Amino acid sequence: MRILLICGGSGTRLWPISRKAMPKQFAPLLQGETLFQKTLKRIQEVTQLLQIEVELSIITNEEHYFLALEQSEQVGIAIHSFLLESEGRDSAAAMIMGALNAQKGEVILALPSDHIINDIQSFAKNIQEAITLAKEGRIVTFGITPTYPHTGYGYIHSKDNAVLGFYEKPSLQTAEQYLKEGGYYFNSGMFCFLQDLFLQECKTYLPQILEQAQILYQNALKEHHFIWIKGMQEIEKISIDYALMEKTPKIAMIRGEFDWNDVGSFESLQEEFEKDENLNTSNTELFCKDSANNFILAQKPVSLIGANHLVVVDTKDALLISAKGRTQEIKSIVEKIANTPLASECPITHRPWGSYEVLEENTHYKIKKIIVKPHKRLSLQKHFHRNEHWIVVSGSAMVQNGQEEIFLQSNQSTYIPMGTPHRLSNPGKLDLVLIEVQMGDYVGEDDIIRLEDDYYRA
Repeated sequence: MRILLICGGSGTRLWPISRKAMPKQFAPLLQGETLFQKTLKRIQEVTQLLQIEVELSIITNEEHYFLALEQSEQVGIAIHSFLLESEGRDSAAAMIMGALNAQKGEVILALPSDHIINDIQSFAKNIQEAITLAKEGRIVTFGITPTYPHTGYGYIHSKDNAVLGFYEKPSLQTAEQYLKEGGYYFNSGMFCFLQDLFLQECKTYLPQILEQAQILYQNALKEHHFIWIKGMQEIEKISIDYALMEKTPKIAMIRGEFDWNDVGSFESLQEEFEKDENLNTSNTELFCKDSANNFILAQKPVSLIGANHLVVVDTKDALLISAKGRTQEIKSIVEKIANTPLASECPITHRPWGSYEVLEENTHYKIKKIIVKPHKRLSLQKHFHRNEHWIVVSGSAMVQNGQEEIFLQSNQSTYIPMGTPHRLSNPGKLDLVLIEVQMGDYVGEDDIIRLEDDYYRA
């Protein structure tokens, strides 16, 4: 059996925590743990309960490969294959690529990587039911019984496992009508099917997308445990629901008996935190006076006076303040800033060797804090528009500076002239913390020529 984890999307409704460079599944939203890591642990528990062996595949944007790899290593769960998209084209393309990477006749369980499910026993039971139905020639989806008229989810209309219709996010009035009538379920976005049956249905109902995906998959760079798929922009951007599930007669639905939260808004995220006696919730120290029903995410203690029904999210470079019940509109704010770094970049940028944070930047200089993990190294590179000064704060550094190799310790430094090939390595057992000062006419991140690289970026 193969489990396909879909790690797409940018989670714009959780901005400024979730951004293009750090989508919500990889952000540490819950006690320092990510939704992606929680999903990996849940898969491990389910497969142990069902006593089945699985191949675990991840499909994600090429920019997030090292995030997924690092976070899977942190929880000690091996990924058998990574499918790396040059550009996300929604769930239809992603699921087809996942199926092309599986064996004929193999059962595939396709799961989003950003949901929360705590009832593992019930989840495992429903998965076993789905596997049985899939082997009988059905494409199985999971519907979640709604507890209130939610306008942020899609719905499935179903009776006796048969799917009568898929419906996009409704108005409040329509959602209330769904609950009143019964037989309507939240669309969980989880599917189970046989590889060959799924591809045959794709051939019938979305032949052009399938043909394009087959060509791109055949031409993909296959190296080690990853498959790097270029040219994804050629494929139509469409969800699997629209493209296939609404059309195929082989669709079936299992009613999920487990708890479920897709963490699609700050209100749904708040459900995973404990509330005080006034229904206030926070991840930090919170001091309140005459304040109730607020959700605060911050990196410092927060005080509230006479504040009610607010969502406040404070990051290093952005502050969000929203009325409760209106955070679905965050997407419109993100659209307004779409062409600015605030929409895509994070204060801390993660790289396969560690991370860096820009402390200050101006037209002709930039100051960074760089952390290199033990036994990792940056690419051998050079720059055409800047010189660099490196000062070691803690740990040890091995620096290749032109033809010279230098070992540096805390409070030691070196200078990298413009155009000189150079490389930074951490030979020690502790993190290397370094301050980099860039000086030049241009200090953009794209002023870099990689000559050699351990991570296939040269």
